[in-house]
Amino acid sequence: MTDQMTQHRHLGLDALLDRPLLASIWRRRTHRVSRGSSLSAGSMSWTSTEPCTPLTDLEEAILISLTGCTGLTMPDRPFADPRDHKPIMAKPNLHMEGRAAGSPDNAQGTHFFLINNTGTYFLRRLPPPTDPAASAFNADTLLARAAEAKVKLLDHRIDVPDGNRDFPAYLDSNRFLSNLPGTTVLFPVVDLSRQYINGMMYLLTQPDGARPTIVDDRNFYRPAGVRKWVQSGFLNKDIKLPLGTLWAMRTQVEADLLLQNLVLTADAMGLGAWIHASLAPPIILGDPKFRASYGPMLGFDWSVPRWKPADLLRWQVPLPRFANLRATAVGLRHNGEHLIKAMCPPNYATMSDAVDSVVADKFGPNGTYSDKGLFDRIYRGEFGAQYLRQASNYSADVIACTRDICTYIYETHGRFPAHCDTIHVPGVWLQVHHVENAYYERFFRNGLTETHETHDEHWHHRAT
Repeated sequence: MTDQMTQHRHLGLDALLDRPLLASIWRRRTHRVSRGSSLSAGSMSWTSTEPCTPLTDLEEAILISLTGCTGLTMPDRPFADPRDHKPIMAKPNLHMEGRAAGSPDNAQGTHFFLINNTGTYFLRRLPPPTDPAASAFNADTLLARAAEAKVKLLDHRIDVPDGNRDFPAYLDSNRFLSNLPGTTVLFPVVDLSRQYINGMMYLLTQPDGARPTIVDDRNFYRPAGVRKWVQSGFLNKDIKLPLGTLWAMRTQVEADLLLQNLVLTADAMGLGAWIHASLAPPIILGDPKFRASYGPMLGFDWSVPRWKPADLLRWQVPLPRFANLRATAVGLRHNGEHLIKAMCPPNYATMSDAVDSVVADKFGPNGTYSDKGLFDRIYRGEFGAQYLRQASNYSADVIACTRDICTYIYETHGRFPAHCDTIHVPGVWLQVHHVENAYYERFFRNGLTETHETHDEHWHHRAT
């Protein structure tokens, strides 16, 4: 362990860093009852005599650190097909910064919100520190980076107005234990649009004869803007890939993996951790259909596709007045800044512009693959420069075909993507809290781990 890692430490961090991974995985259990809360459960009812005890800044900072970037990735891919030595695409990644969980092409489409007693926050995804000493896992660094990441959206804990937690806001018993005073909630949303474009380009880099014809299963399986590409032979007419099968291109998986990391870490700290149904996604994002009853909530920007007669068959939307059934969130702005900006209109004039923006972010003058210094930090010696020179970029045909597909989707269906949400909400959130120890000791065998039993001593210097 480096000198930097041993500075500014305390018992809680020591205990966390010493906790075996397998012990955390094996002993992990949901602990729903937070300190200071009570529940009605017949003969097992409980009324707490403890005060609500919010997480400390450091406890929250550790969790925040696990939602962000943790270093740099390694592009350890082949550059050529060994059968014929032709170049293959070796620059699919959207980002080179690594995260605590993987995502397709390192898209990192997941954004997190944090809710606690002091307010509701958006968490910026910070770049990894360039100074290795600054990246040490110590209290000072954790606290500083957490403060930098937090963007305060609301000065209160977001919740439904007037305490009306019945469905569709909350599910069943969750409404009695979820998002209570003293708890910290981490809530993921995933922008699917950027990787939808990038993933489409990557899909179209297959060898001649292996590039699929994209068809629209919501429009009688017609070619999705690719007729000329089939006729030219660029796409194989015998390999048909429906847009509905592509769905979200697995971009949504990252959020689930990050939540699991957070659960294991919270449990290793001796905190309660509970993944459960969140406030209904359309309500918390501010879907126009629910604003009259629940208000703007997080206040996302929404786009409502213009109704077309064909929508009756394509999407079962019978009349123009029901067009908002297909409303989709397209971004989040705060004080004039785009915190989340989906790659589609109205954020861009056309889908061609959105595709060009993704390409520029990767290969333009200020793009990821134009930053030689970045790859000097990843590779030894001159290997970074050799990678940038030898690994191929997307071809002009790949980019042009992707433009045609994305334009077709938007012009046909009035939104992008059409076969999945623009901004996907998994519909779950993670609540982390101090555990009501006495409740678990009273009713359960093995209700607490040793980390729960020693948490106050290690983290708050209180003897147990």
